[in-house]
Amino acid sequence: MSASAAPVIAIDGPAASGKGTIAAGVAAALAFHYLDSGALYRLVALQSLEHAIDAADEAALAATAAALGVRFLSGRIELDGRDVTGLIRGEAVSKAASAVSVHAAVRATLLARQRAFRQPPGLVADGRDMGTVVFPDAALKVFLTASAEERARRRYKQLIEKGISVTLEGLLRDIRERDARDASRPVAPLRPAADAVALDTTDLSIAAATDAVLALYAERTSPESGGARTKA
Repeated sequence: MSASAAPVIAIDGPAASGKGTIAAGVAAALAFHYLDSGALYRLVALQSLEHAIDAADEAALAATAAALGVRFLSGRIELDGRDVTGLIRGEAVSKAASAVSVHAAVRATLLARQRAFRQPPGLVADGRDMGTVVFPDAALKVFLTASAEERARRRYKQLIEKGISVTLEGLLRDIRERDARDASRPVAPLRPAADAVALDTTDLSIAAATDAVLALYAERTSPESGGARTKA
């Protein structure tokens, strides 16, 4: 199987919808490769914060994206040999990543790197434009949703467990603001692909949501459906 023929499961959705954990679980169950596309934007955001690059300086941010010395290892992300797995999950980096991602030059720079993750036997990619822009021919496209209140509760629990002091009200406000920015940005706005399956995770456990995606993929790739499809 060539890289271009490897099946892709594209999982998109807003912040704290569970897409990263679910995508990783689906990839593990299928023994597929996994792409956390948001990590690439977070890495650019981290560098912009560390090197005082203005969030409006599109050219400098694109150059930063092109020069990323990144390695995705088992449960770890390295930037120029430094473990930044925890650093890129902080709220400051999250907010900066949202601002970085609006720039067309940054998205174009990272596009080829994202598509290079498509390798046999297959890929599960999560993000905000995996099904609409990066892998429009994905065999399965899933758009995860959850109420803003539930997503805020999830983020609150994660941060409190890490010893980070936050308020539920503040997180809810941040999530709503980020949703608005992501949905209204002129380049690759957050929206489901026309042929995506919507999955509301508000009342689902991670295990149940993961099983739901696996069931959808099994249905799409069953002999009765004509096997794995690589065209949208």
